Amino acid sequence: MPWFRRAKKGIKGSGSHKKGVPEGVWIKCDECSEILYRPEMDRAGWTCQKCGYHFRIGSRKYLDLLLDEGSFVEQDADLTAADPLKFRDSKRYPERLAAAKEKTGLSDAIVAGRGTVKGTPVSIAALDFGFMGGSMGSVVGERVARVTERALDARRALVTLSSSGGARMQEGILSLMQMAKTSALLAQLADEGLPHVSILTDPTTGGVTASFAMLGDIILAEPKALIGFAGPRVIKETIQQELPEGFQRAEFLLEHGFVDRVVHRKEMRDELAQVLAFFGDAPMVPPAPRRRRDD
Repeated sequence: MPWFRRAKKGIKGSGSHKKGVPEGVWIKCDECSEILYRPEMDRAGWTCQKCGYHFRIGSRKYLDLLLDEGSFVEQDADLTAADPLKFRDSKRYPERLAAAKEKTGLSDAIVAGRGTVKGTPVSIAALDFGFMGGSMGSVVGERVARVTERALDARRALVTLSSSGGARMQEGILSLMQMAKTSALLAQLADEGLPHVSILTDPTTGGVTASFAMLGDIILAEPKALIGFAGPRVIKETIQQELPEGFQRAEFLLEHGFVDRVVHRKEMRDELAQVLAFFGDAPMVPPAPRRRRDD
């Protein structure tokens, strides 16, 4: 016989929400398990006030954190992915795209356009991990290419923000081609003395790391962000060796010279503004004649 019985039926257990408290107001930190108040989290840039853990956030939210209010103008939002390979695993590729669009409200895994950072005009592109793991397919590569071309045309800095699992397998070699395309255009940007600031968040891996994400003149990373090409488990199994403590985390890469600074998200806008001001004070290479891709 149970030692306790409810006196009245219909009394809800402790796991239910209290009257007057909307669902989802409190969330638990993945790092320290602290219970956090959602409005406070929003003001803190979705970082834990206790341990500093950085939650993954969407591309539009990150753009709001970096850019001056009302300055962002989205470009190339009408580009959508095709299915030239007729790829199918447990689902057809168009079905996965449709589900990702419904989940995120985005047309693909990157949002690109122009805006200002404390008054400094920039071309900017931000990957969104929520859309098929931020994977780089033809649309992502094309938007990065176009935002780079617009930076060249307008003689302004380029900012990229990465959060990706790598190339999109559903597009095969067409996805891998984007690595070469984006890298070639960034070489043109460098030849004309225009800066590219790359911001790496958790995770930045695969073909994105092997292309535009690591080609910044200045590379900033969020604390403890996973950054690498192959994942640590794959590397460990391949070389049959234990990996160093903190391997492939932002702090490890900073120590080994692969990133320039590790910056807390709340300080990223100020840091970016300082970097842009530095490049703005530096002499630029005069623009050289160049061929556009559509010439």
